[in-house]
Amino acid sequence: MRSVKSLLAAGAASLISSMAFAADMPIAAPPPMYAPPAPPADFGGWYLRGDVGMTNQRAKSIEGTVAPGFTKTTEGLGFDSSPLFDLGVGYRFNNWFRADVIGQYRGKANLHGSDNVIGPGFVGANNYTGSKSEWVVMANAYVDLGTWWCVTPFIGAGVGGSYNKLSGFRDDGVSFSGGTLSNSVAYFADSGKWNFAWAAHAGLAYKVNPGFTVELAYSYMNLGDAAPGNYRLFDNSASGPSSIKIKELTSHDLKLGVRWDLNSPPVYAPPPLVTKG
Repeated sequence: MRSVKSLLAAGAASLISSMAFAADMPIAAPPPMYAPPAPPADFGGWYLRGDVGMTNQRAKSIEGTVAPGFTKTTEGLGFDSSPLFDLGVGYRFNNWFRADVIGQYRGKANLHGSDNVIGPGFVGANNYTGSKSEWVVMANAYVDLGTWWCVTPFIGAGVGGSYNKLSGFRDDGVSFSGGTLSNSVAYFADSGKWNFAWAAHAGLAYKVNPGFTVELAYSYMNLGDAAPGNYRLFDNSASGPSSIKIKELTSHDLKLGVRWDLNSPPVYAPPPLVTKG
């Protein structure tokens, strides 16, 4: 009986000693936890763009040579609306600034207007008709103003050149001088020229998915001047260079556009799970 008690006492002492030794040993640190990498930033990269829209055009005046002592005023000068189309390529630098270069065609818009000329013993009017179209190359920069419910308002500005072409330009004139009423018709050759152009933009962009955005935008365009080619009177009694110039063409454009991002965001893949063997 005594030997059994001795064995129990020895076993208890050995167990207590093992527990004390284990308590003195350092606790092993848990395996490190893998934090997922930050999602890719929602900016940066090339994109393509395209727009369709309508123009609402104006001109300041029609200028021409006037004899000394005569005065001339422009009346009813304006244009019909016309369609526009453009394509471009751009780059987004960060989440608020981007820039692009576009080529734009602005369709033919019918022109109408007249000049009234008054002088000593003379009164007359020139009624102008024709059409106007443009090719525009422009570099634009935009600032995005923040995003709410996937909608991003933006503003921008652009500079470039506009090739303004007048087609089918015609001057139907009537005058009363010295008690005599006379009429004349002058035809002008089609002509175009390049001008400095600039624009201001504002609009809303809606991101349909990470690679596709739809825009509704307004643009104010200043396209420079336009002039017809040489004139010829209907009876071939006179012809030569024209002094007529349509000054300061401007337009208020409404456009619907799309943007395609060319840089696909990387797909997130979680790191492999490491287990202790």
